[in-house]
Amino acid sequence: MLAIAIRFALYAHLMVLFGWPLFALYGKRDKASGPSGSQLLSLTLVAALLSVAGMLAMTATMSGVAITNVDRDSIAAMVFETPMGVAWLVRMVALATIAALAFVRSPVVGVAKVAFAAAALASLAWTGHGAAGEATKGMVQLVADIVHLLAAGAWIGALVALGLMVARNASRLTSANFISMHHALDGFSNAGTVFVALLIITGSINTWILVGPEGIGLLGGDPYVQLLAIKLALFTVMLGLAAMNRFRLTPALSRDLVAGAVPSGALRALRRSIAIEAGLAASVLAIVAWLGTLVPPASL
Repeated sequence: MLAIAIRFALYAHLMVLFGWPLFALYGKRDKASGPSGSQLLSLTLVAALLSVAGMLAMTATMSGVAITNVDRDSIAAMVFETPMGVAWLVRMVALATIAALAFVRSPVVGVAKVAFAAAALASLAWTGHGAAGEATKGMVQLVADIVHLLAAGAWIGALVALGLMVARNASRLTSANFISMHHALDGFSNAGTVFVALLIITGSINTWILVGPEGIGLLGGDPYVQLLAIKLALFTVMLGLAAMNRFRLTPALSRDLVAGAVPSGALRALRRSIAIEAGLAASVLAIVAWLGTLVPPASL
């Protein structure tokens, strides 16, 4: 359970570290849409600590010992002699660079932060099933896993940014704040379509490789397939909420703004919907962390 908890926390932090600053780069937004320097630094430092804990947990699992009994030689061998170790080193360098740039504000540096965060998030592909394949099939699987991670991070990071925006007290917001909020929601609606498409395509590729048509029949008895089915069900609900936000709640906010009314009701509805969507996203990440510790049917 400790390894699953570490994986969950690491996935969550790296996805927010990538997706939140990315959200601040695309679409029209206000200053509250991106993380502050201190928030970015905090996310980076916690991600680095979780990466160290994750490396210790992986080494313990590979060595067949408790995490408290891992020795230096085993850690060194894992870090410097395995693909997972190389990916871990890349992640730590990327995180160190983001920490160094955390308080630097400029468009170019903003893009650089997102790029390094993308590298840190993509490195997780080497800690899961995505790096287990061989030849062309293995390369397709790895690329699909990386794109899946980045698309998920973009979505989850945007949920954090939007959640913080709509959580503000409506009575303290100006009309300019509401207009900026609408632009941000509208911008995410367009980008979110791309993220969802990438998630569906890459998720289908990974499912075909790791489960296959034969594995679907194991729904009643294979833990991996059962968890995957729950993940897909939660993802479907998230899609429904995202569609409601785009085609119902965001237009309702726009109508109130055009009418000159304070969109308190629309804001409450958006706040509730985004909170539920974020909760579902956290549940999906917990399942993903659990799936990473199980053997998929195709590997049996």
